[in-house]
Amino acid sequence: MPINLRRKNDSWRVDETYIKVKGQWMYLYRAVDSEGNTIDFYLSKSRDKQAA
Repeated sequence: MPINLRRKNDSWRVDETYIKVKGQWMYLYRAVDSEGNTIDFYLSKSRDKQAA
C-alpha cells in the first residue's frame, strides 16, 4: 500500500458545511482524520439522513 494511503490511527470525524458550487448552494460532508487530512467527501443538494 502506498505510504500516503496508510492509516496512522483510527481517529476521524465528519464535517458538514454549506457551500456554493456553480451558483447552487450544496452541503459538503467531509471525513477528516485526526491530522485534518481529507479521507473522503460527498456533495449533496439536500440535508437529510440519506445525504449524511
